[in-house]
Amino acid sequence: MTMKFHIAKAKDGTFKGDGLRAFFEYRDLGMTEATGGKAVAHVIRARPGVHPEPQWHNHTVEFQMYYVLKGWVTFEYEGAGTVTAEAGDCVHQPPGIRHREIDHSDDLELIEIVLPANFQTSLVEAPA
Repeated sequence: MTMKFHIAKAKDGTFKGDGLRAFFEYRDLGMTEATGGKAVAHVIRARPGVHPEPQWHNHTVEFQMYYVLKGWVTFEYEGAGTVTAEAGDCVHQPPGIRHREIDHSDDLELIEIVLPANFQTSLVEAPA
């Protein structure tokens, strides 16, 4: 499929609670269709008062990054330890890296871009 021009207007965007994590809401930016499934991009925001139950997992991806727009989020990464990303910070998660979210602020908002659009998430054992 050929990639096509697409614009996701903020005024037309809606957040939905049917994404990968129940403690987040997701605003799809339409990149899956625009790229023929090569990439997915969405704005993710915290559901106030709902926090993660940290579980080690990984993703079968070619590329994954997030950019924090507002608030903060703390992850634990295999080989990198505990990392807190704040507004303006950008994080690249290498393919397959084991990680878990520890906590986030109630006002967290970030943009995430992943290749390919449809990827698998698997629960894994904690790193040794």
